[in-house]
Amino acid sequence: MSGSISLYELELGELRVTVEGTSPLICHRFSEKAQEQIEGKQQGAAKRGKSPRDPQAEMLDACYRLPDGGYGFPAIAFKQAIVRAAKAAGIAMTDARGAFQVDGDLLPIRGEGPTLRSDRTVIGQGKTTMAYRPQFMPWQIDLVITYNERAISAEQLLNLIELAGFGVGVGDWRPECNGQFGRFRVRR
Repeated sequence: MSGSISLYELELGELRVTVEGTSPLICHRFSEKAQEQIEGKQQGAAKRGKSPRDPQAEMLDACYRLPDGGYGFPAIAFKQAIVRAAKAAGIAMTDARGAFQVDGDLLPIRGEGPTLRSDRTVIGQGKTTMAYRPQFMPWQIDLVITYNERAISAEQLLNLIELAGFGVGVGDWRPECNGQFGRFRVRR
Protein backbone atom coordinates (compact mmCIF):
# COMPACT_ATOMS: atom_id res chain seq x y z
CA MET A 1 0.00 0.00 0.00
CA SER A 2 1.97 2.90 -1.21
CA GLY A 3 0.72 6.35 -1.81
CA SER A 4 0.73 9.66 -0.21
CA ILE A 5 -1.79 11.22 2.03
CA SER A 6 -2.24 14.92 2.00
CA LEU A 7 -3.84 16.90 4.76
CA TYR A 8 -5.45 20.22 4.18
CA GLU A 9 -4.63 23.12 6.44
CA LEU A 10 -7.28 23.89 8.99
CA GLU A 11 -8.61 27.37 8.50
CA LEU A 12 -9.49 28.41 12.02
CA GLY A 13 -11.26 31.61 12.89
CA GLU A 14 -11.92 33.17 16.25
CA LEU A 15 -15.16 34.87 17.21
CA ARG A 16 -15.39 36.96 20.37
CA VAL A 17 -18.90 37.79 21.46
CA THR A 18 -20.63 38.96 24.62
CA VAL A 19 -23.99 37.44 25.45
CA GLU A 20 -26.33 39.23 27.81
CA GLY A 21 -29.18 37.68 29.70
CA THR A 22 -32.74 38.44 28.67
CA SER A 23 -34.05 36.38 31.59
CA PRO A 24 -32.44 35.36 34.90
CA LEU A 25 -29.68 32.73 34.87
CA ILE A 26 -30.24 29.97 37.42
CA CYS A 27 -27.16 27.94 38.34
CA HIS A 28 -27.14 24.49 39.89
CA ARG A 29 -23.64 23.13 40.38
CA PHE A 30 -23.56 19.66 41.92
CA SER A 31 -22.27 20.39 45.44
CA GLU A 32 -19.36 18.65 47.17
CA LYS A 33 -21.74 17.64 49.96
CA ALA A 34 -24.07 15.87 47.52
CA GLN A 35 -21.12 14.07 45.92
CA GLU A 36 -19.88 12.93 49.33
CA GLN A 37 -23.35 11.65 50.25
CA ILE A 38 -23.57 9.60 47.05
CA GLU A 39 -20.06 8.19 47.52
CA GLY A 40 -20.83 7.35 51.15
CA LYS A 41 -24.03 5.53 50.17
CA GLN A 42 -22.18 3.55 47.47
CA GLN A 43 -19.48 2.58 49.96
CA GLY A 44 -21.98 1.47 52.61
CA ALA A 45 -21.30 4.29 55.08
CA ALA A 46 -23.75 4.65 57.93
CA LYS A 47 -26.60 7.07 57.31
CA ARG A 48 -26.50 10.26 59.27
CA GLY A 49 -29.59 12.09 60.41
CA LYS A 50 -30.58 15.08 58.33
CA SER A 51 -29.44 18.40 59.71
CA PRO A 52 -31.55 21.55 59.34
CA ARG A 53 -31.25 23.10 55.90
CA ASP A 54 -29.47 26.41 55.37
CA PRO A 55 -30.93 28.02 52.21
CA GLN A 56 -28.14 30.60 51.90
CA ALA A 57 -25.41 27.93 52.19
CA GLU A 58 -27.19 25.68 49.68
CA MET A 59 -27.47 28.59 47.26
CA LEU A 60 -23.75 29.33 47.56
CA ASP A 61 -22.91 25.62 47.14
CA ALA A 62 -24.83 25.67 43.84
CA CYS A 63 -22.61 28.49 42.46
CA TYR A 64 -19.71 27.88 40.11
CA ARG A 65 -16.77 29.71 41.73
CA LEU A 66 -13.73 31.07 39.94
CA PRO A 67 -10.24 30.92 41.50
CA ASP A 68 -10.45 34.67 42.22
CA GLY A 69 -13.69 34.16 44.19
CA GLY A 70 -15.98 35.48 41.46
CA TYR A 71 -18.83 33.59 39.86
CA GLY A 72 -18.67 31.65 36.61
CA PHE A 73 -20.66 29.41 34.33
CA PRO A 74 -19.48 26.38 32.28
CA ALA A 75 -18.41 27.14 28.71
CA ILE A 76 -19.69 23.71 27.66
CA ALA A 77 -23.27 24.81 28.43
CA PHE A 78 -23.02 27.44 25.68
CA LYS A 79 -21.55 24.93 23.24
CA GLN A 80 -24.40 22.52 23.96
CA ALA A 81 -26.98 25.28 23.51
CA ILE A 82 -25.49 26.35 20.17
CA VAL A 83 -25.28 22.74 18.95
CA ARG A 84 -28.93 22.22 19.91
CA ALA A 85 -29.86 25.42 18.06
CA ALA A 86 -28.00 24.11 15.02
CA LYS A 87 -30.33 21.12 14.94
CA ALA A 88 -33.33 23.47 14.91
CA ALA A 89 -31.69 25.27 11.97
CA GLY A 90 -31.36 22.02 10.01
CA ILE A 91 -27.67 21.33 10.74
CA ALA A 92 -26.80 17.85 12.00
CA MET A 93 -25.70 18.03 15.65
CA THR A 94 -22.66 15.84 14.96
CA ASP A 95 -21.54 18.27 12.25
CA ALA A 96 -22.10 21.26 14.53
CA ARG A 97 -20.11 19.69 17.40
CA GLY A 98 -17.04 19.41 15.20
CA ALA A 99 -17.36 22.83 13.58
CA PHE A 100 -16.56 24.99 16.61
CA GLN A 101 -15.38 25.05 20.21
CA VAL A 102 -16.36 27.45 22.99
CA ASP A 103 -12.99 28.06 24.62
CA GLY A 104 -12.44 27.88 28.35
CA ASP A 105 -13.85 26.01 31.31
CA LEU A 106 -15.69 28.37 33.65
CA LEU A 107 -16.51 31.72 32.09
CA PRO A 108 -16.84 34.75 34.39
CA ILE A 109 -20.34 36.11 34.93
CA ARG A 110 -20.47 39.90 34.84
CA GLY A 111 -23.30 41.57 36.67
CA GLU A 112 -24.68 41.68 40.16
CA GLY A 113 -23.94 38.83 42.56
CA PRO A 114 -26.41 36.00 42.96
CA THR A 115 -29.72 36.29 44.74
CA LEU A 116 -31.39 33.41 46.54
CA ARG A 117 -34.08 31.66 44.55
CA SER A 118 -36.34 29.08 46.17
CA ASP A 119 -38.52 26.76 44.11
CA ARG A 120 -40.62 23.72 44.86
CA THR A 121 -39.20 20.72 43.04
CA VAL A 122 -40.46 17.19 42.58
CA ILE A 123 -38.08 14.40 43.56
CA GLY A 124 -38.75 10.71 42.93
CA GLN A 125 -42.21 9.20 43.32
CA GLY A 126 -44.06 12.49 43.58
CA LYS A 127 -42.28 13.77 46.67
CA THR A 128 -41.56 17.49 46.77
CA THR A 129 -38.82 19.55 48.34
CA MET A 130 -37.45 23.06 48.10
CA ALA A 131 -34.47 23.86 45.89
CA TYR A 132 -32.31 26.83 46.86
CA ARG A 133 -30.31 28.07 43.89
CA PRO A 134 -28.45 31.20 42.81
CA GLN A 135 -30.08 33.50 40.30
CA PHE A 136 -28.20 36.14 38.33
CA MET A 137 -29.90 39.13 36.71
CA PRO A 138 -28.61 41.17 34.98
CA TRP A 139 -25.79 39.02 33.60
CA GLN A 140 -23.27 39.00 30.76
CA ILE A 141 -20.69 36.42 29.69
CA ASP A 142 -17.90 36.78 27.14
CA LEU A 143 -17.53 33.85 24.74
CA VAL A 144 -14.41 33.09 22.72
CA ILE A 145 -15.27 30.63 19.96
CA THR A 146 -12.71 28.92 17.73
CA TYR A 147 -14.31 27.61 14.55
CA ASN A 148 -13.42 25.79 11.35
CA GLU A 149 -14.00 28.31 8.57
CA ARG A 150 -14.42 25.46 6.08
CA ALA A 151 -17.40 24.16 8.06
CA ILE A 152 -19.15 27.28 9.38
CA SER A 153 -18.94 31.05 8.99
CA ALA A 154 -18.82 33.71 11.68
CA GLU A 155 -22.21 34.97 10.49
CA GLN A 156 -23.75 31.49 10.80
CA LEU A 157 -22.29 31.14 14.29
CA LEU A 158 -23.72 34.50 15.39
CA ASN A 159 -27.14 33.48 14.10
CA LEU A 160 -26.91 30.14 15.93
CA ILE A 161 -25.96 31.95 19.16
CA GLU A 162 -29.03 34.17 18.80
CA LEU A 163 -31.21 31.13 18.14
CA ALA A 164 -29.68 29.30 21.13
CA GLY A 165 -30.32 32.27 23.40
CA PHE A 166 -33.94 32.51 22.36
CA GLY A 167 -35.04 28.89 22.11
CA VAL A 168 -32.56 26.75 24.09
CA GLY A 169 -30.99 28.81 26.89
CA VAL A 170 -28.51 27.75 29.58
CA GLY A 171 -28.82 26.80 33.24
CA ASP A 172 -31.78 25.44 35.15
CA TRP A 173 -35.34 25.83 33.93
CA ARG A 174 -34.28 27.00 30.46
CA PRO A 175 -36.59 26.95 27.40
CA GLU A 176 -35.18 23.60 26.24
CA CYS A 177 -36.43 22.15 29.56
CA ASN A 178 -39.87 23.81 29.49
CA GLY A 179 -38.73 26.88 31.41
CA GLN A 180 -38.23 30.54 30.70
CA PHE A 181 -34.88 31.24 32.33
CA GLY A 182 -31.29 31.37 31.03
CA ARG A 183 -32.24 33.12 27.79
CA PHE A 184 -29.72 35.47 26.20
CA ARG A 185 -28.86 37.51 23.11
CA VAL A 186 -25.73 38.71 21.41
CA ARG A 187 -24.77 42.10 22.81
CA ARG A 188 -24.44 44.55 19.96
